[in-house]
Amino acid sequence: MKLIQVKEIKGKIILKTGLHIGAGDTEMRIGGTDNTVIKHPHTLEPYIPGSSLKGKVRSLLELRSGLMLDTEGEPITAEILKKLKKKRENESEKSKIIEDQIKEAEMILKLFGTSGADVEEAESFGPTRVSFSDCYIDDSWKKDAIEQNLPFTEIKPENTIDRIKGTAKNPRFTERVPAGVEFRFSISLKKMDGDDESLEDFLLLGLKLLQMDALGGNGSRGDGKVKFKFDDSEFQQKFNNINPFF
Repeated sequence: MKLIQVKEIKGKIILKTGLHIGAGDTEMRIGGTDNTVIKHPHTLEPYIPGSSLKGKVRSLLELRSGLMLDTEGEPITAEILKKLKKKRENESEKSKIIEDQIKEAEMILKLFGTSGADVEEAESFGPTRVSFSDCYIDDSWKKDAIEQNLPFTEIKPENTIDRIKGTAKNPRFTERVPAGVEFRFSISLKKMDGDDESLEDFLLLGLKLLQMDALGGNGSRGDGKVKFKFDDSEFQQKFNNINPFF
């Protein structure tokens, strides 16, 4: 298996609504914010970890594959793929559903990798094809924001409602990056001899699912809506034409 190309996919992630990716604070501060966002330790500016992008894209592709019951909510592994292939062998008639699930499971394992315990399968799939870099605030947007004295984060107060009294209770304060902030993203896609264009299309499909869903926490409350803007106009057009459920 030979590496023949490394393709960089670059552009901007534009926040359509506030974004909260937690910092995992281990201590509470009296009168402070309950949930802070992750920030760079040197600049103290918020950023989007590459692991957050990768994890959400993978989970959405796995959800779309219809294999969540087979995996019991865990990531797809080579063992799940083996069970699918065995199930195909036992079918009296060729099932298109199983064939599609096998194909998608193989692409997920090629793109995102498989467990080190699955040595035999890992060797057959080769190295993980995709890597997501951390996304930092776009320099041009940051310059304009500083000139206009715009904040990089905001505090969103939330509470629960007493259904009988109709009053608010249990107030909490969540930090988030406000709508309008722009981040730079960079995704590297390795191409091995024998790979076809379907892997790139499958990655774009995952990004389109993310744009349709949400990134980070509190997605059910409207947070985390993002828009991808690619540097390459042809790539952007290709992305715009994707319909994940067609």
